[in-house]
Amino acid sequence: MTSGTTRPCSLCGRPQASPLSEDGYCPACAALAQAVQRQPAVIRVLWQRYHDEPILPAQPSQIIASEAELPEVLDGKRYRAIDRDRNKWYLSVSEVNGKPVEIFASTAFDRDHELQSRISNLTTITRLISLLLRHIFLGEPLTFDKCLKQIQRSSRQKNDLPDMLYGVLSRYQPPHE
Repeated sequence: MTSGTTRPCSLCGRPQASPLSEDGYCPACAALAQAVQRQPAVIRVLWQRYHDEPILPAQPSQIIASEAELPEVLDGKRYRAIDRDRNKWYLSVSEVNGKPVEIFASTAFDRDHELQSRISNLTTITRLISLLLRHIFLGEPLTFDKCLKQIQRSSRQKNDLPDMLYGVLSRYQPPHE
């Protein structure tokens, strides 16, 4: 840059005769950017002192009573993974307000008899994880009955692991009044 040439700061827009940072910031804005990066708690305190609003808008909270209250259509992402046996798996994560609330796993080789038990175990895991995600991110109450229901639904055949887990754990279920 030649002397006498000015460029605007990419943050505040003021013309600068001195060299700008890599981000195109003037020295004052570069110092501010470093403070935001290194001391976010200080920035929050200063923001609250000078502004009568939160620094970030609050995420709308959505408390749900059960999975049945989820919308019919959810946003989601699909991921492809390969296990140690080189089998392809597809993991789908459904989201509400950008938060995960359900996870599903599938594979193209689910007709393979040997993999049926692995798949039913996987289904159990993903159903229980989904129940936990809805509890954490949506406030859905987590109950013993709901856990049992998800384990029972994941069973693919009599005496597979989910069926046996359901059989044993249902003995601990308090009687319904």
